[in-house]
Amino acid sequence: MKIFKYACCLFFAFSPIGIMAQEGMVFTTDGTRTYSLTKSTLTGEKSDNVRSAIVLKPTETFQTIDGFGFAITYSSSYNLLKMSQEDRTQLLTKTFSPTEGYGVSYVRISIGCNDFSSTEYSLCDEKGPQDDLLRHFRLYSDETDYVIPVLKEILAINPQLKIIAAPWTCPRWMKVSSLSNPTAHNSWTDGHLSSSYYKTYADYFVKFIEAMRHEGINIYAVSPQNEPLNPGNCASLYMPWNEEAGFVKRMATAFKQAGLSTKIYLFDHNYNYDGKESEQQYPAKIYKLFENTEFEGKELVVGAAYHNYGGNSDELNVIHDLYPEKELLFTEASIGTWNNGRNLDSSLADCMVNIGLHTMNKHCIGAIVWNFMLDMQRGPNLDGGCQTCFGAIDIENDYKSYTLNSHYYVICHLSSVVRPGAQRIATEGWWYNGVTYSAFRNPDGSLAVILYNSNHRQLKVNITDGVNRYEQISLPPRAAVSVLMNTDQPDGLQTLRTQAPPSDSSRLYTLTGVMSPSPTRPGIYIRHGRKEIRN
Repeated sequence: MKIFKYACCLFFAFSPIGIMAQEGMVFTTDGTRTYSLTKSTLTGEKSDNVRSAIVLKPTETFQTIDGFGFAITYSSSYNLLKMSQEDRTQLLTKTFSPTEGYGVSYVRISIGCNDFSSTEYSLCDEKGPQDDLLRHFRLYSDETDYVIPVLKEILAINPQLKIIAAPWTCPRWMKVSSLSNPTAHNSWTDGHLSSSYYKTYADYFVKFIEAMRHEGINIYAVSPQNEPLNPGNCASLYMPWNEEAGFVKRMATAFKQAGLSTKIYLFDHNYNYDGKESEQQYPAKIYKLFENTEFEGKELVVGAAYHNYGGNSDELNVIHDLYPEKELLFTEASIGTWNNGRNLDSSLADCMVNIGLHTMNKHCIGAIVWNFMLDMQRGPNLDGGCQTCFGAIDIENDYKSYTLNSHYYVICHLSSVVRPGAQRIATEGWWYNGVTYSAFRNPDGSLAVILYNSNHRQLKVNITDGVNRYEQISLPPRAAVSVLMNTDQPDGLQTLRTQAPPSDSSRLYTLTGVMSPSPTRPGIYIRHGRKEIRN
């Protein structure tokens, strides 16, 4: 069956609907696309059935949220830049604007190549003379011609955007077969970072951060190595915990001496540490080692990052319990052919619960998924990298029509009601088998609840702040629902809704130059021009 298609940019196709300041809004998506980030106002309906009430406890707080987002790779940027300026601006505004869109607030980029780059490269492929080893450091065309222009467009829309960066590999001339066997390992794949280059590689990170700052782009955080226990990626570097510990000390010191405040997140890999017994609780081992070690910049080592390609998210609780003062950040998940990623019903259920809600309920301060946009051939991508991945958005060859996949919905459901700086809060009361939820208090005092109903029947739940607000919320079958209570709405925020079919369902009527919903297929959006279009 051909998958549903969307196009740029449904967000501006409707007139704004006023929302009372003391009410709020609800976003709903289900696996059938009957609801597609469909927005409605809170009704103010109340129920006396307190047995089905979720009681929010805004004064009992947990972690503070940094934000939610996507990876902006070369491939994502390549596809975005193939779109018309108008279409791209509308899509990016819909996604990233905190006042006119969903307010997505975080992106992840690579330092050098990743498996969705144009080729394998580092930012210093040629070794310089001994007194200036990084003489040939430079940003590659993937950055200068693709990723940076897209980042600048996003930053113009959301200047508070946070950016985290990670390398897939160091320059090949820094690699050795192992620290005990320091013979050269001149390969993009595998190898270890030679301890003799720890300082040089730390300076490489500094040069990258400064080069991006020169472009007007602030790097908020880094991790020392993407997937340090995966030697088999198309570009990779094997970095066990004790080697990362040695390098991170030099990195933190280099940052401090350069006047950088960039955060450092350890690990950046799977919950199960790829099954390696010696690497279990990888970041905790480094924290333990650092407890009695003082070095410049130690305070920059703020936490650890995780992916979900192996193991269980309960590991987040384990690490939090060991080091509750350290942050946890979820930085990568993928959908693809292996997990039927374009089947929204099954994928939305899995991703909403495991990426959107379990990470939050297990102390993560943010969640980031993999490629923002790929084409319908799952690319462009590199040999040796993921050939079977889908994007959060998959765009057609016309670079107009596109499909929103589950990752887009998950990140936007979170971002639309949970603002950067929000705190997760406690709840008590109603619970129903197959319903997962998490609650937050935003910096402006508004309250947010995100729920997923995995049941095949509609449910109703009451949400109360325990004082004076009491709202009845409908949870459609197999649906994600995001609720925002007690907040003023920014001017111009548009409502996304399914349009009823006209009497002549063979026709689509549109406004000039906007994206319109198909009248016969809810959740499907098509680009139209000035005149009526017939199917």
